[in-house]
Amino acid sequence: MKFTQTTLDKIERVLDEVGYIVRYERGNFQSGYCILEQKKVVVLNKFLPLEGRISTLIDIIPQLKVSPDALNPDVRRIYEEILSAAHLSES
Repeated sequence: MKFTQTTLDKIERVLDEVGYIVRYERGNFQSGYCILEQKKVVVLNKFLPLEGRISTLIDIIPQLKVSPDALNPDVRRIYEEILSAAHLSES
């Protein structure tokens, strides 16, 4: 995946489609992010550069409970790209 604003927008679209809100806030996040499962909110450190935001969201999405069947086809394709990118980064 390329590290562009368009890529970030696509990743945020996946989170939006599954009901998560992405917020960029200031805070002491050891990992650069915080997931509030009950409220379906993902909070990222607002000082992360674009590449850091994309990488962090790619790391977060596989941890979330997502039903791919519930996604529209375009968003499902993006979701699958994210999962393959996350899998590649683990190798």
